[in-house]
Formats: sequence, C-alpha cells, structure tokens
Amino acid sequence: MYGIGVRLPGPLHVLNEGLAFVLEVAAIVALAWWGFTTGGNVVVNIILGIGTPVAAMVLWGLFAAPRARFKVALPFVLLVKAIVFSAGALAFYGVDHATVAVVFAVIAVLNTALATLDREAHFRAAADPNA
Repeated sequence: MYGIGVRLPGPLHVLNEGLAFVLEVAAIVALAWWGFTTGGNVVVNIILGIGTPVAAMVLWGLFAAPRARFKVALPFVLLVKAIVFSAGALAFYGVDHATVAVVFAVIAVLNTALATLDREAHFRAAADPNA
C-alpha cells in the first residue's frame, strides 16, 4: 500500500460508506436526467437517458465497485471514480443545476479521499496484527 491512512471510527466509517453509495446513485440519476433531456428528439433522448447511466454502471462495476469484476491498482480505481463522478457533476450542470454540480463534485472528492485513506488504514491494520 501507500503508507498513509486515517482510520475512521466505526460509525463514521459506515456513514462515509453510505454517503459514497448515495453519491454513486446520484451520479447515475444525474446522467439519466441529462440523457433524457439533452437530445434533439425522443429517440436520442431514450438512447442517452438509458445508455449513459448504463455505461457508467458497467464501468463502475468492472473496476470501482467493492466487488469489482477486475481487481486493478488503486490509481485506476480512482480514475474510474473520477470519470463517473465528473460525468455526474457535468450532467447536473447540463440540466442547469450549476450549484448542485459544484456541491456534488466537492462532496464526491472529499468522500472519495476520506474513503481511500480510511480503507488504506483498515488494510494496513489487517496486514499488521501488531498495529
């Protein structure tokens, strides 16, 4: 691992993990909302409204989910999270909710950073029984 970490107390760990899930769902909802309202006609709206969130869910499930199909290095997981959360923020912006987009992006960055540090501390503690 990377030798850093901040281990959250149990209730804060659970709260932060719950917030992470809410952010993931919010990104998917924002992508669907944007997709269903951005196209020039009904067919494009349906394709974007279904296709964009499905693509994000597949990407997340393959690489960033706790039980991801492929186990990849942390920098790649963080890249996938950045792509999905950035797309969610841009989707909020695209449906004329700029303030929500900024708040969403800031909370997603803080949550992801804290979750990464927390997980690092948990993994380090599990690997070193003397810690």
